[in-house]
Amino acid sequence: MLRTFDLVLIGVMTAAAAVTYTIKHRAELKLEEVRRLEAEIKLEKDTIDLLKADWALQSQPNRLERLVNAYNSELQLQPTDSTALAHARELPMLKSQVPPPDVTEAKAGDAKTGAKPGAATVAKAQPIRKPAAREVEDEDADQIETGALE
Repeated sequence: MLRTFDLVLIGVMTAAAAVTYTIKHRAELKLEEVRRLEAEIKLEKDTIDLLKADWALQSQPNRLERLVNAYNSELQLQPTDSTALAHARELPMLKSQVPPPDVTEAKAGDAKTGAKPGAATVAKAQPIRKPAAREVEDEDADQIETGALE
């Protein structure tokens, strides 16, 4: 004859077995996901290595010289003068860095001239401010960013 305590123990053991099975199943799913992600990472690394090798092949000086000689009449390439290169601090401001126009001055000018609020007026051209020159270390002053991979 089974006692109540025995039935409770059987229920607890069954619940423990179900929980253990559930945890094992979730762990196996996570392990599969980890293996899939590792395979994707390996594929991406292999792709990067392939692209680096392709870039090295495409940018070989001998190959580029042959292409320049073959297409020189069409391209009409000329050597770049060293004075044609500019540093980033010498370039004009980006559109995102240009200060917005002062709307209050334009409205005040309309009130003085008697122009209607919706009428178009010609505003004086404001000079664009150049960004403050950045302090560059002497060793970085001659470096030009080329977008190389390394």
